Amino acid sequence: MHQPVLYQEVLTYLQPKAGQKFVDGTVGTGGHAFGILQASQPDGLLLGIDLDASALQIAEKNLQAFQGRFWLIQGSYRDLSQHLAQMGWSAVNGVLLDLGVSSLQLDTPQRGFSFRSEAPLDMRFDQRQPLTAATLVNNLSQAELAKLLWLYGEERFANQIARAIIAARPIYTTTQLAQVVLGVVGRHRGGIHPATRTFQALRIAVNAELEALEQCLPQATAALAASGRFAVISFHSLEDRLVKTYFQTESRHCICPPKQPICTCGHRACLKVLTPKPLRPSAQEVASNPRARSARLRVAEKFAIDE
Repeated sequence: MHQPVLYQEVLTYLQPKAGQKFVDGTVGTGGHAFGILQASQPDGLLLGIDLDASALQIAEKNLQAFQGRFWLIQGSYRDLSQHLAQMGWSAVNGVLLDLGVSSLQLDTPQRGFSFRSEAPLDMRFDQRQPLTAATLVNNLSQAELAKLLWLYGEERFANQIARAIIAARPIYTTTQLAQVVLGVVGRHRGGIHPATRTFQALRIAVNAELEALEQCLPQATAALAASGRFAVISFHSLEDRLVKTYFQTESRHCICPPKQPICTCGHRACLKVLTPKPLRPSAQEVASNPRARSARLRVAEKFAIDE
């Protein structure tokens, strides 16, 4: 089994113990889940959620040593409360989200996540949904495309790339799109392929990733038992900013404007931030898994009742 990013750090901060319940909202092929179930023996329980049916099939095999202690659901972490209600779980001791695209998805060319192989422009986590990257590329207006590339890819050539896409349509494959971007941006810049940000932006839009994360954060917090922990691994600044801001806001008793003399918001802190600065992979981990280089782990703990 491929060891997932920041594996040991996740286990150190989640502190799985016997008799506890956990949610892995992006279970993938079961890497982190395996560690959580192993550390919470003999009776720790885990709910694994993922949009990718192929990943869930692999996870089922990888976790078979823990039969009777885990359940896998094809769905989104944006519906976390609903999934927990179906399980009859009122509270859990830990929630993990490992955001973004997985190695399985990147290494399966026909899924269309990578510009390194000829494949349909797909990029769906959930193959049941109709919207694909090709739909966006071939139907959005120039202004809509430019906005998408700027917001979700932080692409400074967004306007020029959008214009080039319109001129080159129809575009149906990953390599077609990569060549269009390459024609605008030129060769590699800063060590990354020039199409990286465009592909990131389309993937985020296709899977509504930021909206799903925004919806999940308060649900995960509400689901935590006292002293339960919430761990999130992100891979780019957009996700990390959302998590950082949410954790900071929920760790303060007052969120009124700084110059307001009297608190009127009525907000009460419910989280304690355990990682003021995000944890990053070690040089050794990056050397063995270059895709880990941009990973950032943030963890918060639910206040106990008397805090």
